[in-house]
Parts: sequence; structure tokens; C-alpha cells
Amino acid sequence: MSLTGTPFFLTTIVLVVVALALPLTLWGKIGGPKLVRHVTRFFMLLFAQVTAVVMVFVIVNNSNGLFDTWADLLGTGDHVSAAADLGPDGTGGKSLDEQPKVTQTFKPASDKRMGPGVRETQLKGRISGVEGEVYVWLPPQYDDPAYKNKTFPVVEVLPGFPGSAKAWFGTLNVNTQLKPMMEKGEVAPFIIVAPRTTLLGDVDTGCANIPGKVNADTWLSVDVRKMVVDNFRVSDKPDGWAVAGYSAGAHCAAKLAIAHPDRYRAGVSLSGYNDPVGEPASLTAKTPELREANNPWKMLQRAKTPPHVALFLSGAEGDGYQGGLAIKESAKPPTTVQVVPAGAGGHGTAVWKRQVPDVFKWLTKQIAH
Repeated sequence: MSLTGTPFFLTTIVLVVVALALPLTLWGKIGGPKLVRHVTRFFMLLFAQVTAVVMVFVIVNNSNGLFDTWADLLGTGDHVSAAADLGPDGTGGKSLDEQPKVTQTFKPASDKRMGPGVRETQLKGRISGVEGEVYVWLPPQYDDPAYKNKTFPVVEVLPGFPGSAKAWFGTLNVNTQLKPMMEKGEVAPFIIVAPRTTLLGDVDTGCANIPGKVNADTWLSVDVRKMVVDNFRVSDKPDGWAVAGYSAGAHCAAKLAIAHPDRYRAGVSLSGYNDPVGEPASLTAKTPELREANNPWKMLQRAKTPPHVALFLSGAEGDGYQGGLAIKESAKPPTTVQVVPAGAGGHGTAVWKRQVPDVFKWLTKQIAH
């Protein structure tokens, strides 16, 4: 039974009803010695408490897109088949132009909460050694004959940790919010791509390449990117690509944009952090060296050439705002940084959902379309 499916949710409701009915109907009818009666009543109350907690967890999980599967919840999932040392650019010295075309089969997303038009596929990353689901939503103009020769801009969207690749669609409603805006010309007709980011059980990869552990950076910035280029009408040039995320995904988005100006032109960080220790479960928080190497603020400071990227950073006091200001102070042309005032955001999906229209209006000004 699926963790996020309707049958399991309905089962939790039924169990809560049963758990409440048991003490109401049997409390005074329990026989036997006093100790047995007390123990039986205790377990009835415990059963009621447990079922209520499970039901609330399912509601919260489904509303916030935290865990997709039982393996994600239990921390037993492993989507990494290999983690070779791929070098500074994350390609292992391979020319992407010489790699065979990645042809994928897509089907409608099985989770109806994601809204209409979302497609899903299982991708095996040839370079990263990562395998996972990738969700793609195409703008209303994509199948319009008037746009048959047009290439479309792409935004890769990343959730927090724990977090589901479905969350930008099922929780932030990015597609249903943006479709009417795209039809009216208020925002560009972006293709939205949401890849799996929970790759190693109950740890956060920090979207990093760590030899022997995981090549999460390459999964996101090379394998997923190439798959999209090979299957849809998009450019492989950085001018047509952006990456956006919230919470741990915000940290990743800023880091990927700064690290790979040859792959992304813009990055959006909603309530992110610079030091990986902001997510204690992150692999990149384990050593001072990894923290230093994966801190987007310090990456920007030590860049020999300022990256040609635009960054949008938002957050509340102590929750991304100060980190955004630090990045802005370190930025040099052609890097540009916009930091949303501290009062404009907080750490929650309701806040990030409200920010979606403004984020994509900003992206429309940064990305070629």
C-alpha cells in the first residue's frame, strides 16, 4: 500500500474511528482481574493515540511532500549504483556531445495531487550512477503548432530535506499557478523539471559529488539536464536554464548556479542557507573541508572569475535572509543578486507557494525565451 496513496489515508481514518469506538463501547464491559482490566484499557487508549498520530502524520506528509515511499520514510532507499570520482566539472572527463542520446518514455504522473499535465519517467544517470524518477511539466504553448519550431526555457525545481520531487507540483502548485499566467503572457512558457533528490536513505546529499558516496551534483546538473535536452525542444545553452529550490533545495539551487554558470543562468533560493551545517543530516556538513567546498557564499568568494549568473534569494531573519545578504555583498559583475527583504518570507510551504508567481516573473526577466 502506497505511503501517499488514498487507500492508506482512508485506512488511517478507519483505524482512528475504530480506536475511538473501542473504549466508548467496551470500557465498562471488560472483565477479569483488576490488573487485566487496567492493562486492556491502557492499550485501548494507546491504540487511539497511535492511530491519531499516524493519521496526522499522513495528512502533514501528503500536504508538505516530505516522503514519497516507505523506503524514504524508513531511510532504506538507495538510488546510487556507483559514485566514481568525476573530477571538478562532474563529467569524469566525458564529452557530453559524444554521449549517446538519452531516450526516455514518459507516462502521466500517477499522483493526481500533482495536477494535470505532469509526466514522469525513471532515469538511469549514465554519468552520475544515480537512478530515480523525474517529473516534467510542459507549458500550454508547447503543443501549439505556432510554437513548433521554438525551444523553451527550463527551470529545474528542488524540494527541501526530507522532501519529495512531487512537492513543487503537489504542494506549491507551481503548474496550476503558472499555467494561466503563461497563457496571458505574464510569465515565460517554462518547462518545469522536478528530479528526485533523496538518494541515500535518511541523509541529505547536499546536492554534492562525494566520491565513494554519491554524485548528486552530476545527477542534477548533467544527467537530468541532458535527458531533458534529448527529449524536449529546449536549448543546451545556459541562457535557457535555471534552478530553484526551497530550504535544503534552496541551498542546492544557489550552489549549483554558482558552480555551473556553463549550465544555468539563474538560481532561486527560498529560505536557504550557506553553511551546509544548516542541515545536520547533510553529507556535506560532516567535515570542515566539505562544508567549505559546498558553501555557496565561499564558492562565490574564491571563484577566479565571477560566474555569469543571476541569483534570487529570500528568507526571514535567521532563515536565509542574512545568508542572502552575505552572498550579495560578495558578488561581483557579471554576478547579480536580488535579496527579498526579511519580512517577506518564512520557513514553510505556504510562504513558498505564495512566492511562486513572483519568482517566475523574475525568472522571465533573466532567462532567454
